Amino acid sequence: MHYFVAPTSIVRRIWGTSDTVLFIFAGAAAEFALNKAVDWLYFTGRLPADPLGRLFSTVDYARRIVFADRAGAEKAIDTIAAIHGAVEDRRGRRIPDWAYRDVLYLLIAYSIQAFELLERPLTSAEREEITDVFCRVGRRLGIPDLPTSYPAWLADRTRHLAADLALSAHSLDLYEQYRKHLGGPRYALLRGVQGLVCPPPVRRQLGLGGGAWLRPAVGGYRATKQLAFSQWLKNAMLPAAYAARIRALDEVPTTGTESLVRPGPTGCPFTRFRKAIQR
Repeated sequence: MHYFVAPTSIVRRIWGTSDTVLFIFAGAAAEFALNKAVDWLYFTGRLPADPLGRLFSTVDYARRIVFADRAGAEKAIDTIAAIHGAVEDRRGRRIPDWAYRDVLYLLIAYSIQAFELLERPLTSAEREEITDVFCRVGRRLGIPDLPTSYPAWLADRTRHLAADLALSAHSLDLYEQYRKHLGGPRYALLRGVQGLVCPPPVRRQLGLGGGAWLRPAVGGYRATKQLAFSQWLKNAMLPAAYAARIRALDEVPTTGTESLVRPGPTGCPFTRFRKAIQR
């Protein structure tokens, strides 16, 4: 069987572990809020209305692509492209190419940062592999001008961070929704984790700090990740209603073609994810 992502790939290890996925989740939540195309999030209103559910759905769908066979993954990506087109038609505008690239770039960035924070430094070959996987997703979606190597991605990522982020009324509103849905203690924890994984331009604009107060806890978290205590820590990051979904992040997702491409009544979650930033 041919896979879109090889069974031995570091990408599968990263996206098959709840620890790293939750930290990717946190970083993406920060950068979504600052992206200059965040107004697309408010076109349908779905993500601001249910930010945790929508971001979890996005993570679920991205994981299915990572674990699918090649045909299933490509069919899923094609469905995403079609749904994007439908939303663009509804609004009468095109999602800018730079916004599509922003989403791919943050997936690469937080995959690397989360894994290195919680596990170990990645090798040069592993960084190239992560870059290649997500850029192949982008090329299948028809996104132009994608990098062909990790150094090229890093240079373009730096340019995007400088050009495409700005604190706005939408940013503030989305963070207010995070606070509302998480509650005070979990909201503080989210901001602490974001301080650990987000790059300086994101931390500076959101006033996140560097998350130094969490670094000792991360060391303890890493040491206990195979224990029941680790699951308690993960559950503490999100409301109890999400406990089952957190546990599911440690399991290989269903990869049947039907489950991958069926958008459901509210549309493809990975589409909402990318539109969120691409719009």
